[in-house]
Amino acid sequence: MLDYSYKQILKVAIPMMISGFIQSIVMITDSAFISRYSTEAFDAVGNGSLAYITMFMCLLGMGDGAQIIIARRFGSHQASRIGRVFGTSVLTNLLLAILLFVILYFVMPPQIAAYSKNESIASLQGQFIQIRSFALFFAFVTVSIQAFFLAKGKTWVVLISALITALSNVLLDYTLIFGKLGMPEMGLEGAALASTLADGMGMLFLLIFLLISDDARSLKLFQYFSFNFRSMKELLKVGSPLMLQGFLALATWTLFFTWLERKGEFDLTVSQNIRSIYFLAFVPIWGFAGTTKTYVSQYLGAKRDDEIPKIQGRIQRLTIGFLIISFHGALFYPETLIQFINPEEIYLEKSAEILRFIVGSILIYGFVSVYFQTIHGSGNTIHSMLIELTTVIIYSIASYLLIVEWQVDVFWIWTVEYIYFVSLGILSIGYLKSFNWKNKKV
Repeated sequence: MLDYSYKQILKVAIPMMISGFIQSIVMITDSAFISRYSTEAFDAVGNGSLAYITMFMCLLGMGDGAQIIIARRFGSHQASRIGRVFGTSVLTNLLLAILLFVILYFVMPPQIAAYSKNESIASLQGQFIQIRSFALFFAFVTVSIQAFFLAKGKTWVVLISALITALSNVLLDYTLIFGKLGMPEMGLEGAALASTLADGMGMLFLLIFLLISDDARSLKLFQYFSFNFRSMKELLKVGSPLMLQGFLALATWTLFFTWLERKGEFDLTVSQNIRSIYFLAFVPIWGFAGTTKTYVSQYLGAKRDDEIPKIQGRIQRLTIGFLIISFHGALFYPETLIQFINPEEIYLEKSAEILRFIVGSILIYGFVSVYFQTIHGSGNTIHSMLIELTTVIIYSIASYLLIVEWQVDVFWIWTVEYIYFVSLGILSIGYLKSFNWKNKKV
C-alpha cells in the first residue's frame, strides 16, 4: 500500500514524467528531422502520427482498465487474482490490435485520399500510416505489461523502457530519414520505420524484464493465458469506456487537423509546430494522471476513501509546479522552441504567438485533470466516458465553427483548448460533488 507523502507521490510520478518527457523529446526530434527533409512530409507525418495515436489510445484505454483493476487487487490484498487479470488483458489487447491494424492499414489511407484537399500530403500520410500500423503488435504487449507495473507503483521499469525506445528512435530517425551510417535515405518512410522499430525495442525490454522478475513467478502472471469470461467481462466493463474516450479525444484532435488541412497549408503547418511542442506540457499531467489512478484505486480498495481529497490536493500542487518547470519556455522564449521544430521563418511569429497564448489552458488542464483521473481510478469509467463525450462534442462544434464556418485566423482557432479544458473541469468537479462515486465495485 502506497503512502501519500510528497516523497512517495514523486517516487511514483517522476519515472512516469521522465518517461513522458523522453517521449516528448522523441516527438520533437522526429518533427525537427522531418521538417528539415520536407514541409509536406512534416505535415503528413504530423497528421499520420495523430491517426496512429488515435488507434493506440484504444489499446491504452484497455491498459488503463487493467491498471485500475490490478491496483484495486493490490489495495484489497487479493494478489492471487492478479494473474488472471493480466492474462486476460494480453489476449484482449491482441484481438484489439488486430482489428485496429486492419483499420489503419487497409481502411484509413483511401479514406484520407478521398477527403483531403492536398493530394500530395494525403498520399504521404497514407504511406506513413501503413508502415506505422505494424507498431500496434508491439503496443498491445507494452500496454499490458505497463499496466501491471504502474498498478504496483514500479514505474521505474516503464521509464527504462521509454528511454530505450527514445534513444533507438532518435538514432534510427537520423539514419533512415537522411540515409546516414550506410543506411538508405527513406525520408518519410524512414521516420515511420524508425518509430516502429523503436517501439519494438522498448516492448522487448519490458517482456524480458517481466519474464525474469519475481512478480511473474509469485503472482503466476503467465499461467492464465486463456479466455476467462468473468475476467474478460470485468476488464471490458472498466476498460472499454476508457478505450472509447481515449479514441474520442484523439479522433477529435485528428478531425481538428483534418479541417485545418482543408483550410490551408500555412495554418496546418503552424498548428503542427504547436502540436509538436504541446506534448511537453503533457509530461507532468500524464505522469500525475497515472499516479492519481493508482492512488485512488488502491485507497478505495483499502476502504480509506476519506484520505483521497488530501491526495488530490498534493497531486494538484505538484502538477502545477512541474508544469511551470516543463513548459515555461512556451511563455518566455517560444520563438526558440519553434525554431528547433521548424526553422522556416514564415511560420515563426504566428506559431510563437499561439504557443504563448495556450499556456493558460495547460495550467487549467493540470488542475482539473486530477478530478477527471479520480473518476477513472474509482472505476466509474462509464461516467468518465460520458464526461469525455460531452466535452469532445462541445470542442468539435467550436472547432467546426471557427475553422470551417467562420474561417477565423489560426490564432483564435486555438481558443478551443480553453473551451475543452474548462468544460472537462466543470463536468468532472460537478460529478464528484453530485454522485456517490466511492462505492463502485471493481
